[in-house]
Amino acid sequence: MFKLLAASSALAAAVSAHGDHQETLKAGPHKGLWYNTLPGDGGTQADSVFSGISTFGRIQYSPCLASDDVKYDIAFIGAPFDTGTSYRPGARFGPSGIRQGSRRLNLYGGYNVPLAANPFNDWATVIDCGDIPVTSYDNAWAIEQIEEGHNSILMREPATDAKEPGPSKHGKTLPRVITLGGDHTITLPLLRSMNRAYGPITVIHFDSHLDTWKPKVFGGAPSKVASINHGTYFYHAAMEGLLKNDTNIHAGIRTTLSGLSDYDNDGYVGFSIVEAREIDTIGMDGIIKKIWDRVPHDAPIYLSIDIDTLDPAFAPATGTPETGGWSTRELRTIIRGLDGLNLVAADIVEVAPAYDTNAEHTTMAAADALYEVMSIMVKKGPLSKMSNETIDAKQEI
Repeated sequence: MFKLLAASSALAAAVSAHGDHQETLKAGPHKGLWYNTLPGDGGTQADSVFSGISTFGRIQYSPCLASDDVKYDIAFIGAPFDTGTSYRPGARFGPSGIRQGSRRLNLYGGYNVPLAANPFNDWATVIDCGDIPVTSYDNAWAIEQIEEGHNSILMREPATDAKEPGPSKHGKTLPRVITLGGDHTITLPLLRSMNRAYGPITVIHFDSHLDTWKPKVFGGAPSKVASINHGTYFYHAAMEGLLKNDTNIHAGIRTTLSGLSDYDNDGYVGFSIVEAREIDTIGMDGIIKKIWDRVPHDAPIYLSIDIDTLDPAFAPATGTPETGGWSTRELRTIIRGLDGLNLVAADIVEVAPAYDTNAEHTTMAAADALYEVMSIMVKKGPLSKMSNETIDAKQEI
């Protein structure tokens, strides 16, 4: 008993002595280990690329639809909608999948060697605005949500040259917006938003499908809501006057048709066609030349990329895969061939991560394609420069 009391007293004394000791607690990893400057021309790296919250290319996140405190020159916004697809759903998870696939884009600083540009470390403020809230229960309402959400992001003053004249129909300089889809139906509300800013616009469309079908041909149009889907949105866009006449082009087409009248209708809607198989005869340079010959060089251009442009060997995770497509390398090279054109906005669509490989082939390919687009936009400079170039060209004439 005496030994037990003695032991208890000793323990109490030890605890008391420890309580009197003012120990300094260490605060975990040193800040310098987490916010270290990358070698070369890069920026800072908050943590390892395989951890942390995913934004596109690990750029700054701002809830743009909830606040307009942050200004930007290029904004990424997600449109998680997939209830207009005709075959495999799942593109509502496209925005999060593309962000996941983009984590390594600026691992080494983000410099784009072929384009000699660094879209992450140049004049432009680039942010990720998160996703537009999109209902999955009402397509008509969802399409309106996408239009209004996109337009809210598009019509704000940019971080650079906000007071300078620009190419919008109101004479203002606007930021560029890149949208992560979503099935291809989203391009209709996006073009409606673009029309409010720029008027009728030229579209460069990478896809394996035309997407200009009349609603009676594609889906049967049992209702007004059903008539708008991922195979008919360009038809509606043309009927609504959203497309600039006879300046639009498809590239990568290899779909089956209801008949040759589909091509006649496509021309009526305002597109010319580069088929995927032409790469075997005219090569990538020939395809790039066809695009340049078709589109204006001094006007705003909208770029829409369906990931099914790629062969399913390179991008299996899509809603309507078609064999016989281009490789990831070929598509990236052709996109780089657009360098110098006035890309004012873009989207990438039909990424459905549930069908991807464990290696994330499709989401990485989508992210890499947008990296090329983003590089072209940054290299071109603020859209105020486009306005000045147009004025100079008119004066020369």
